[in-house]
Amino acid sequence: MFTGIIEGLGTIKGVKSAGQSRRITIEADFSLDQTKVGDSIAVDGACLTAVGIQGSCFDVDVSPETVSKTTLGSIRMGDKVNLERALQFNARIDGHLVSGHIDGLGVVGKKQARDNAIVINFVVPDHLLRYMIPKGSVAINGISLTINTCSDKGFDVSIIPHTAKLTTIGLKKTGDSVNIEADMIGKYVEHFIAGRYKTGDDKKKSSSIDMKLLEKKGFI
Repeated sequence: MFTGIIEGLGTIKGVKSAGQSRRITIEADFSLDQTKVGDSIAVDGACLTAVGIQGSCFDVDVSPETVSKTTLGSIRMGDKVNLERALQFNARIDGHLVSGHIDGLGVVGKKQARDNAIVINFVVPDHLLRYMIPKGSVAINGISLTINTCSDKGFDVSIIPHTAKLTTIGLKKTGDSVNIEADMIGKYVEHFIAGRYKTGDDKKKSSSIDMKLLEKKGFI
């Protein structure tokens, strides 16, 4: 589990392919003294396991599924990535709960300066857009961000100078792909509303929770 608050940047130092999988070596710009083999590290938002540590570098194995569903499939030597080690539950949660399981890819659209912020539009497919709501949370390449507005094609976020400086988001150009993880609470709500949790004879019963009820109670 992660918070979406990036600890630092990593530089890709090695990429070895084995069929459809990868072993990637990453050099962190922060100390790995408190990190051991087997620990989870989010790399551009994807939860991976450290399988080797050498000084400031660590190795991760990337499965064929992760290669095909995230930007790690096109990673190259010298690329910069966002890094976050797993959440410790005695620490503050400054972002939002992030699982590190990528739901799909988005594309950087229009970028516009607005006072001290950069407003970036992300174009996402319908299966991701359904989870995006104004003022809701989203993780983009592992960064916890708040959605400004939504359209029928995507959503906008504001990037403050601090976030642009400490993460890779400020380096992204129009047309670049990014990893998207939707808010897990929204996914669970959809799951229960759809009644997919029912078993046996309960499957025949319709859920008493629907969009009209949520609207009536002020949830939407």
